[in-house]
Amino acid sequence: MTQNPHRGRTVIRGAQVLTQDPALGDLPEADVLVVDGEIAEIGPGLSVADAEEIDAAGKILIPGFVDTHRHTWQSLVRHLATDWTLGQYFTGIHFGLSKHYRPEDTEIANLLGALEALNAGVTTLVDWSHNLETPAHADAAIAGLRESGLRAVFAHGGGATMWAVPNDVRHTRDVLRIQREHFGGSDTSGLLTLAFAARGPQFAPGQATLDDWELARELGVRITVHVGDGEWGRSGPVRFMREHGLTGPNVTYVHCNTLSDEELRIIADTGGTASVSADIESQMGHGWPATGRLLEAGIRPSLSIDVCSSTSGDMFNAMKTTISLQRALDNAATDNADGQVGVKLRCSDVLEFATVRGAIATGLDDRIGSVTVGKQADLVLLSTSGLGTTPLNNPVGAIVYSGNIGMVDTVLVAGNVVKRDGALLRDDLESIRRRATDARDELFERARAEEATADARIGGAWLPGALSAS
Repeated sequence: MTQNPHRGRTVIRGAQVLTQDPALGDLPEADVLVVDGEIAEIGPGLSVADAEEIDAAGKILIPGFVDTHRHTWQSLVRHLATDWTLGQYFTGIHFGLSKHYRPEDTEIANLLGALEALNAGVTTLVDWSHNLETPAHADAAIAGLRESGLRAVFAHGGGATMWAVPNDVRHTRDVLRIQREHFGGSDTSGLLTLAFAARGPQFAPGQATLDDWELARELGVRITVHVGDGEWGRSGPVRFMREHGLTGPNVTYVHCNTLSDEELRIIADTGGTASVSADIESQMGHGWPATGRLLEAGIRPSLSIDVCSSTSGDMFNAMKTTISLQRALDNAATDNADGQVGVKLRCSDVLEFATVRGAIATGLDDRIGSVTVGKQADLVLLSTSGLGTTPLNNPVGAIVYSGNIGMVDTVLVAGNVVKRDGALLRDDLESIRRRATDARDELFERARAEEATADARIGGAWLPGALSAS
């Protein structure tokens, strides 16, 4: 990875800064000084000597996006499932292709997916890694993340055997080795942290879930769990968690679509956080995104991509889908014939979800999520020179409703510039693309050699049989 030789001191000049810090608000024109990876000073016309300067005149500066739930290993099978239901996804991916991944496939998939995220301004990613059938797969997944230069939370989620649901297979204790070898002081970059990706009551019945939670508590890390996914989610998973003492402020609840209102109140009362994947949820049949219901329960959610086997890996799409679907639900429930009621969910809310709330859900809000002195310089400069953003009348509205990857001009992670002038600062992108394509080809060759996945193919024609949620 190409490193920024001026990482020690960098000043970003003349940006319109949407700080996401309530104490600072939005700054029409300001400079931001970065020293040794941290934000050292913010204000107009800073007097700074001996620093690399980034001209940000006419650009918008925001904190880096935080994706709180992405199965990055699926980058090799991107867009394969765009016409699949949730049941078909389980059949085709979890019961089909996943078991044919080699460790080297996982590594290149994570590297590719992490770079895709960085290119789109996602500076922090929760890698919900649930295809780690062997210790070598886990090591490879971490290697891919580390090579990318992204800030990542590696959420260890076990392997294909564990996801042959429902089952009572326990979470592998290899995660203890991973914590010791990869997160016990050996990570000098400070960009990777460990979390526990639990199957939870929907997918691991009774005692299996309790045992998984005991392991997570032995690790002492944050827990992220799927709840409220389609019909599986109607089984009362959060009630089970409350009854067995599994809730708490260290838990992030992913999806939440079909949870009861009572369960949402349990999450709120116990200080939990939530992750909404509106695009995937509406596409695959999880149920209506829970954004509005979460807000009514007192939970301000974070946002996530979920699976690039179905959707794009950028937060712009996630924000727009989130606000559009929730406004449609709000409008359908409101007699607004005179047009005077107004919207409940504003563009500023979803930008907050994609930054600040993501930082809170990862437990990293003391380091990232806002442009604040003392925090890590995870920053994104957005160009506003395009026809679709000229003239710029509402910066936040432009980001949410017209934002796209092409606007992402410059990206910094912990002060290190990883993208500049619209291009990632790497000279190995073509090699990475070739490796990923070769790995994909070989993956499908291995899959087609097995009867259960003999029909697996690229091109969009493969429609696996659907798994029943009953």
